[in-house]
Amino acid sequence: MTTAEFDRVSFKRTQRGNWNAISAGWMSCSNDFETGGAPVTARLLELAGVRPGHRVLDVGTGTGEPALSAAAVVGATGAVTGIDLAPDMIARARERARGVGNIEFVVGDVESLDFPAASFDVVLSRWGLMFAVDHVETFRTLARVLVPGGTLAAAVWAAPGSAAPMMSLGFQVIAGRLELPPPQPGAPGPFSMGDPAQVGAELTEAGFREVAVTSFRVPFVLDSPERFVEFNKVVIPPGLKTMLREKFGSADDPETWTAVGEAVEPYRTPDGTVALPSEALLLRAVAPIG
Repeated sequence: MTTAEFDRVSFKRTQRGNWNAISAGWMSCSNDFETGGAPVTARLLELAGVRPGHRVLDVGTGTGEPALSAAAVVGATGAVTGIDLAPDMIARARERARGVGNIEFVVGDVESLDFPAASFDVVLSRWGLMFAVDHVETFRTLARVLVPGGTLAAAVWAAPGSAAPMMSLGFQVIAGRLELPPPQPGAPGPFSMGDPAQVGAELTEAGFREVAVTSFRVPFVLDSPERFVEFNKVVIPPGLKTMLREKFGSADDPETWTAVGEAVEPYRTPDGTVALPSEALLLRAVAPIG
């Protein structure tokens, strides 16, 4: 599939609707997600060398991370801008940032950034870049808004399957229940940057240098299988809920959600919690000089 064959307008409209719809649910499970998310944020800040005075752009900020963490580092002499396609996500990020004077959140699309060239010292993204339709053009855009020698540090999901059960296991169960076809090859989505060699080549093609792609084991831990079920209930897109209603009479179909809970039983630890270590790829690249 080529980007010319892909209906990006429809895709982005659906993405915006999905993330708007799950924004409240995402906040309700944010503590669960941050057991793994926070260590990734810390590593991204380290990889990017974020320091006081830096101007930082957070792409696909969602409800505000890693933008809020970066704001604490850059201090009063620095500034952080978080962008996201979904207005409801941005609204929640603004609520969380109330009283923080060096941060702003705006609705924006990474594939049509209107910031002037060399606006930022650092670009961060935590699981946001994979939804770009054209990876190389997206990376070129990010290189443009970085100062020469500025740094991109981003997390993306590794290939699906057993590598990232926190994000893929529940969907695999639901997709099986609904008998969904596999995703279209080459389509944007959570795992579209999961090939280390390919994403590294895309960054290089976009003009970045000192490209490094490393694996990071994200330490997600949930209190119970029931929390995993709850997480999936609030983060699955509205379209899947509609399909569940049409096939089983309710989006809360008991057999489906029992199956989701049972799927994480192998991940139970002796203390009863559910450990779902998931593999991410951390991207670090430096914008060209001259």
